[in-house]
Order: sequence, then C-alpha cells, then structure tokens
Amino acid sequence: MSQPFDYSGRSVFVAGGTSGINLGIAQAYARAGANVAVLSRNQAKVDAAVAGLSEHGGSVLGFAADVREFDAVAAALASARDRFGELDVLVSGAAGNFPALATTMSSNAFNSVIGIDLLGTFNVLRAGYDHLRKPGAAVITISAPQSSIPMPMQVHACSAKAGVDMLTRTCAVEWGTAGVRVNAVIPGPITGTEGMMRLAPTPQIEQLVTDSVPLARYGTAQEIADCCLWLSSPMASYVTGALIPVDGGWSLGGAAQMFTEMRRVVDNPDLLAGYGSSS
Repeated sequence: MSQPFDYSGRSVFVAGGTSGINLGIAQAYARAGANVAVLSRNQAKVDAAVAGLSEHGGSVLGFAADVREFDAVAAALASARDRFGELDVLVSGAAGNFPALATTMSSNAFNSVIGIDLLGTFNVLRAGYDHLRKPGAAVITISAPQSSIPMPMQVHACSAKAGVDMLTRTCAVEWGTAGVRVNAVIPGPITGTEGMMRLAPTPQIEQLVTDSVPLARYGTAQEIADCCLWLSSPMASYVTGALIPVDGGWSLGGAAQMFTEMRRVVDNPDLLAGYGSSS
C-alpha cells in the first residue's frame, strides 16, 4: 500500500521508541519522511533503533535516559529541538508492567510502574511543551485497556494508565488555546511485544487472549502507528482529548473476561498445568 501520509520535514519525538509498539510508531513516522528522535533507558537499544531508523533517509537522533528523571528527559527534548526545530509530534509511550496480585506486590513494585507509566508521561509532556510547534503540534500518549477496565494482577498498571488518561485529557484542555492537540491511543493485545509476552507467556494463555478479542486476532504495531499517523495529521485537526482504542474490540468486554480467567488459574494452582510453563 502506498504511504497515505507525508511527514517530510516534520519533527517527531518518541519516548520509549526503541522497542515494541513505540519503535513501530517511530518507524512509521520515519518511513513517512519525518525527522525522528527516540529515547529509552538502554543505550544498546537506542543505538540499534537509530541505525534502523536511519535507513529510511531522514535525520535520526537517539537519547538514553530514564523517563522518571525529569532533567534527563528535558535535556533530550531540548537537544532534539536544537537539531530539528520545533517538534510537530510528541509521543509518550514508555511503560512497565508485570502480572502480580495486589496482596503479593511490594510498595516498590507498585511505585516502579507508577513512576515509569504516569510520572514518566508527565515528565515527557511537561518537558516537551516548550519545544512544541504552536499552533499545530500533536501530542499522543500510549495508554492501555487497564486504564478503564479493572483487571486482576494489574492494580499497578490500572492505576497508572487511568492517571495517564486523565493527564492526557487535562493537558488537552489546558493546551488547546495554544493550538496543541493531546490524545491517547489505547492498544489492545499486540503481537511480538514484551508486555503481551509477560501477560500471556504460554500458547494456551495466548489462545485465550485471541479468543477474547472480537476480531479474533492480535493486532500489530503498524496498526497502532497508523492511528498515530492519522491523529497527528491535518485529517484529525479537530480531535483532542480523545482516548482511542485500537484493540480489535477487546475493551468491549473480552479483556476483562480474559483476565478474570487468568485470576481463576492463579487462585487454583492445579489448573496451571493446563496453561503450560512460563519459564
């Protein structure tokens, strides 16, 4: 299919953009002609992402920083702006997750996910605002079905992503008069991502996830990227404060059903054999 969007000469910054869904988003913008900057904690992943993105012809920057550290995030965004000029698109997608019941989770474990998902998103948006094109910039946060669906073994992610959604909507209200749009994309189960490998570590649980999606399949990172490309384009110029599921209908009920079944398995260890080993 021909490229439906042209981002030639536009500047895009993707926090978390060195792996999984966020790398797919960065790749889509690079293929569309944008200058792209990515940020993540792991220098090796940054280097690999920059090398791959550079193959698409635009200028590429990479930064190793922890989204929980505001000064490091601010320095990376300032450097990207110095190189590319004002940012047209800012994507905040860094996230952490693991399955654990609230009764077995430590305060530090809970705080780690809140720190990466919620504080990290705030840091990216707060540090990025001064570098956005005004009017005209688009900000996209990457949320999750857990933001609105209570799920067993996800108290940390549910709390963090609910906060991300309200952060998104509040910034949309505050930044609208500056001509900055702020929206959230909510991916469903996406193939090949670390998050889904943790939440569905066996073929049996993976099939359970597939069966719980109305479209009866996992999505792809490209399908998430396609929504981002549209959201940051003139075609979505009157869309702000939206929380858009790109999940095959999973949030209509299947996600809650799947996680309820996983909770039943956790509460009944004898059933674990039917789901294979997560080792």
